Amino acid sequence: MATAIEADPDLYDGSDSSLGDDDASSRYTASLTSSIERYPVENGRRYHAYKDGSYVLPNDESELDRLDLTHNMLKITLGMKLFIAPISEKPARILDIGTGTGIWAIEMGDEYPMAEIIGTDLSATQPTWVPSNVKFEIDDAEQPWTFREKFDLIHLRYLAAAIVDWPRLVRQCYEHTAPGGFTEFQDFDLTYYSEDGSLKEEQAVSKWITTLLGASRDFNRNPCPGPQLEQWAKDAGFQNVTAQKYRIPIGPWPRDEHLVRIWTCDSLNQCADRAQKTIGSWNLVQIEDGLEAFTLRLFTQMLGWKTEEVQVLLANVRKDIRDPKIHAQFDL
Repeated sequence: MATAIEADPDLYDGSDSSLGDDDASSRYTASLTSSIERYPVENGRRYHAYKDGSYVLPNDESELDRLDLTHNMLKITLGMKLFIAPISEKPARILDIGTGTGIWAIEMGDEYPMAEIIGTDLSATQPTWVPSNVKFEIDDAEQPWTFREKFDLIHLRYLAAAIVDWPRLVRQCYEHTAPGGFTEFQDFDLTYYSEDGSLKEEQAVSKWITTLLGASRDFNRNPCPGPQLEQWAKDAGFQNVTAQKYRIPIGPWPRDEHLVRIWTCDSLNQCADRAQKTIGSWNLVQIEDGLEAFTLRLFTQMLGWKTEEVQVLLANVRKDIRDPKIHAQFDL
């Protein structure tokens, strides 16, 4: 059983579907046309145009910056690794589902220059200057995949609250994984909790996350796929399935004496434990930056809240997540 994350008392003082090959046609794929890039704007935030309404988060610059920050937070969690699957030294084809800004695919392109790397997403928000072996395509991962060749590694990350039918998506991953290849899921259980009872039901952050997760479920998007991924993978037919859970603190409240030596640890869990203060600090920033993105569309459209009501709630949530006496966390 994992030891509870120890809080730092010093802080109390002063308080990513797929496209087919170039010559394949599919009614489920779309070109980078002006219609796809004609993004709708709601409450001052820009959203996807392709399959408008199917994804609750925006795709504007603020959100893209947050996604890049989250990418680096997850790399720290994994001991500065992009993935943990034991793939071959020379993979031929790699697929990144829900690629977002494309940062994972781009870094993989630099690390594996001989591999063909494809990143798919609902929005064309990726840069144009990328490694020559990397390309991005607009697609909906929940529609039938049309790839003719299979992949040595399929990577899916941070699709919580984005997918309607997870078992079907996992089956498509299995069907498009090459023999001897791997599919790696990195996703969350976004239920907030504390190990010391410092997170309480009456706090604004508890009320907010409970309401948010409920609204996401009402929208038919599972916000907590992490704990179910292992069984979904086994049900789809994957062999030698392994699952690893990481605790992600919210804020720099953990006591952490090993902030720099995370790459010298003996295991990924030890890496994450040594870097908890750093991970928590990055997580606090990405949550604060993302509060409006997470909340506005679901609360105003699904729950009927007024924008002003949402902003009042979020102001109180910010106070809670900045409070070093509230030791909230969630799991990856």
